[in-house]
Amino acid sequence: MTAVDDLVRMVREGLAAAADAERAAGTQAYMKSSMPYRGVPAAQQKRIFRAAFDAVPLDGCDEWRTAVLELWRNATYREERYGAIALLEHRRHRDCRTRAALPLFEELIVTGAWWDYVDTIASHSLGELLRRDRKWTTARMREWSRSSDLWKRRSAILCQLGARDAIDLDLLYDCIEPNLDDRDFFIRKAIGWALRQHAWTDSDEVVRYVEANRERLSPLSKREALKNVLKSGLIAAIP
Repeated sequence: MTAVDDLVRMVREGLAAAADAERAAGTQAYMKSSMPYRGVPAAQQKRIFRAAFDAVPLDGCDEWRTAVLELWRNATYREERYGAIALLEHRRHRDCRTRAALPLFEELIVTGAWWDYVDTIASHSLGELLRRDRKWTTARMREWSRSSDLWKRRSAILCQLGARDAIDLDLLYDCIEPNLDDRDFFIRKAIGWALRQHAWTDSDEVVRYVEANRERLSPLSKREALKNVLKSGLIAAIP
């Protein structure tokens, strides 16, 4: 047995031991998931993952990548994929999350193809890579924003969610631009979410941007973008 085998086994056995069939059925229905759930609450998942990662340290980036992909590709329950994402983002493997890991992020985003997977990877792993390797990652995100895959486009829009004052507005707007006319709910929601997050830092800029693009932004994107601004009374109505 290798370290990867031991770690994956501990994650799967821990989830199986904590399974709750009634919760699993409800969660699967809510998430519209074709893959079944074990029914393990998020807090308990974190304890299971932490115990496995602490008990079985992986040796280098190759083992890390292999373990992430084993948990992901061969998952039979959705929580196993949450374990893959937790390992992807674990602090011990920070040095592995370089530009060489972008194909790994991309595989999880494209094959995951649902918001619970994609949004975490986009806002955490992609956001971290952007901060650490800005010029290179910025170019990749501009490419992703024009991809035929909507989840890569959503990821490019959302990769700066936690940037605050360090946000690259040119990049955000460049990622939004090719998606302004897209009618997909998840793209429209992402545009509004990204703008709403920036409104916490610079509400005047977000109001300006919405006003300037009022004819192209969807009603959903505008509502989401200005939600906090409207609540604060800084503007009276959506432009």
